[in-house]
Order: sequence, then C-alpha cells, then structure tokens
Amino acid sequence: MFRKIRIGLALVISIAITLLFLDVTGTLHSYLGWLAKIQFWPALLALNFGVLFVLVALTLLLGRAYCSVICPLGIMQDLFSWIGGKVKKNRFSFSSEKRILRYVVLAIFVLLTLFGFNVIALYIEPYSAYGRIVNSLIQPIYVGANNLLASLAERVDSYAFYEVETLAKAIPTVIVALITLGVIAFLSFRNGRTWCNTICPVGTLLGFLAKFSWFKPVINSEKCIACGVCEKNCKASCINAKTKEIDYSRCVTCMNCIDKCKKGAIQYIHPTKVEKSEEAVDDARRKFLATGAVMAATLTVNAQAKKVDGGLTVIQDKKIPERKTPIKPAGALSAKNFATHCTACQLCVSACTNNVLRPSTRLESMLQPELSFESGYCRPECVKCSEVCPTGAIHPITTVEKSSIKIGKAIFIKENCVVNTDGVECGNCARRCPVGAITMVPSEELGGRKIPAVNTERCIGCGACENLCPARPFSAIYVEGYDTHIEA
Repeated sequence: MFRKIRIGLALVISIAITLLFLDVTGTLHSYLGWLAKIQFWPALLALNFGVLFVLVALTLLLGRAYCSVICPLGIMQDLFSWIGGKVKKNRFSFSSEKRILRYVVLAIFVLLTLFGFNVIALYIEPYSAYGRIVNSLIQPIYVGANNLLASLAERVDSYAFYEVETLAKAIPTVIVALITLGVIAFLSFRNGRTWCNTICPVGTLLGFLAKFSWFKPVINSEKCIACGVCEKNCKASCINAKTKEIDYSRCVTCMNCIDKCKKGAIQYIHPTKVEKSEEAVDDARRKFLATGAVMAATLTVNAQAKKVDGGLTVIQDKKIPERKTPIKPAGALSAKNFATHCTACQLCVSACTNNVLRPSTRLESMLQPELSFESGYCRPECVKCSEVCPTGAIHPITTVEKSSIKIGKAIFIKENCVVNTDGVECGNCARRCPVGAITMVPSEELGGRKIPAVNTERCIGCGACENLCPARPFSAIYVEGYDTHIEA
C-alpha cells in the first residue's frame, strides 16, 4: 500500500511539474507554480523558511520521501531504473556509502553558491537539472506537436489549438541537457539511485537528516531469512542482506523492499515498534532477551553476518568448514555424474535464489558449482537449479522429489556449540530444521543442558542447521556431502 501511494503521488507531481515547464498557455502556473516553490534548493535560495521547515520535518518524520515523491529528477531516475528492471531483474547489490565523495561534492556545491558561483553549482542541483532537460529537449517536441495540431485544426475551421512561437534553444544548453540526461539515464538504468546518493547535494543533505527519521524501513531479524531479495531490488543499494542492516542516509523510502519481501520481514515503522511487536508475539524470545543483549545478538544473527554484540564487540564471520566430500545439488545424482556433465556455465549459480551455489576452487572440480551455507541454505521448496541446467548435470526434479533426496548429512561438533562454550541453552538448529531431523537431548556432561542429536535417516543435507547455527567462526553443526545421492 505504501509503495502504491508513493508511486501515485510521484507520478502526479512529476507530470504536474513537467506540464509546468511545457505549458504554452501560461495558465498552469497559477495552479501549479507552488510545485517549483516546494523544491528544496530553490526554497533555500529564496529563504522560504516555511517550506524548508516542512521539508526538514517531512524528512525527520518519513525519511527521504522528498527524493521519491517531490523531486522530479529523482522520479526520472526511478523511471529509467524501472526500464532497466525490465531488462534485468534482481540486478542490484549492496555497496558501501561513498561518504567522502558525497560530502566533498556537497561542500564544493555550498562554497560555489556562497561565493557567487551559483550558475556553476546548479549544474548538479536536481530541480534545475530536470528543468533544463524538459525545457531544452522535451519542450521543442511538445511545441512542435502543438503547432502541427493547430495547423491541422485550422484547415477544418477549428481553433481548439493555436500556434506558439518559441525561440531556438541555445546549443550549449542543449548539449548540457543532453549530457545530464545521458549520465542520469545511464546511471539509473544500470545502478538505480547512484546520482542521488553520490552526486546530488540535496540528497546528501537530506540523507544526513534521514538517519534520524521517526519512520523508516526496518528489518525484523526474526522473520528475515537473509534471502537477499530486498537487497537485489534496492535501487539505492543501501540494504545489506548479509548483516540485515539498512543505510538510511541513502534510503529514498521507495518501499520496494517492503513490496518484494515475501516473509513480511520489512516494515515501515519506528524501530522500537519492531522490538515491541516481537516481544508480544514471541514469549520465548522475550524471556530469552532478559538474559542479556549479548546472547540475543548471538542467537539471532544470520550466517556469515557481522554485527555488534551488545554494543561491545564484533561477531566474527563464519568460516567454511573443511568438507571431505563437496555437496552437489539435488538432481545431480552423484559427484561422478555431475563432474562429467557440468560445463561450469554458472547458469545454476545465477538462478540460485538462496545464494548457496558457488563455483568451486578445488583443483579437481574448478569452477563447477557446489553448495556452501554461509549465506543461506538449500530450501526444500526450491528447484531452480534443476530447471535451468542445460547439460543434464542437474536432472529436473520436483519439490516433492527434492524433499526426499539426501545430498548430505549433518554432523555435530560439540566443542563448537555455544551450549558448551558459553554455557547457555540454544536449540536453534532443531527449531530451524525443515525436515525435523534434529532433536535436543540432555547432556550429563554439560550439566543437563540440551545438545542436538541428528537423525541421519531423515536428514537431507539442506544446510539450514549449519547456516543458522550461532557458533563462530565455525558452526557447531555442518553438512558433509554424499558421493552418491540417496533417495529416502
């Protein structure tokens, strides 16, 4: 709903601002002239403190809604980004903030403006850039079409249209508009909001304020499965699915992540509300939180994520265990069949929505895909790799068949388990096992605290236990592959 409202408002405002530049009658300015006055930098130059107060308050309340709804250049970028999404879906990925570059550009922009070089500074000011594009490139086409209609109407004694005389556009203006449009179109088509979050001074300024906004997209780490769909659809490249964090200085409140998340793990809400809702729904977690922030941060972290443990130290990344037998996808039948048929085209790697397939670095299977569970696990309901394999290295299988194919078995290492190392209760592997192959049993050696026991007859080697184990740097439970896959 939020996304639809945002898109609807953005379209209305964008069309209205565009018509403001294209109006040949002069009548629209009396109705739409205020749209130019609510643009951030023009309001600042005009010392329109009422508008500035509203825009600052809007940002502190809703985040960078200005960039997604009011700024016409931002909406234009969304259009090109949307076109790019039709060519290639899920094309974005998290990138670190270019903080130094952003603030250097902002400082130069402000200094140029303060010292009277505003004409130079406005080349990168969003509203002015958009105005030049519409006025220099679109208006001549619009006026030409109007004059053509006027000429045709006159021939049938109709005066619904009338010709409008306009001056020819200066070549330098057209060149600047073309270059600006070309750069923005290229960056937006490929990388979404790169211009907004790297060059635009208004975006940098509002981004600083957006860090403190009341409402913002918040990832519920309890619901999030780290699938990465939100990151791949974030045109601001500000969502790190690995750490389940969002860089709010670059988030333009487009709501794409909320719309794409099928688990409802992202909410547009005040951050504290997520914690309260989790406590109300999950009584066990509420009790667990009472034991301390350190334990909570450890047990809710996803595989391979770096987070701050209680605000004191950084949790280590997971390390890949040394597997005697590499894990091959369900449908591969056996390591031998896979090795003789796989051409390492990487099509299955690209199609893997769970981020578990990756090219091997082993000498004997160089570049051929194998499974590893630092970023996710092989979900039983996913058979994408078997659907796209063109060589028969992975045979087509159904979700029912996959749930009964054993590609490996889970092995428990007591020395790594947090029950042993930290003296706490856990059971994360048992709770998350999709086939119920793990049960928690009391250990006399550990004072009655429960440790996992693996039923290898039920285990299919999906890696959920390894992926979601909170132990660092090595999981306390990992999957060893089978040379030949076993059907249950």
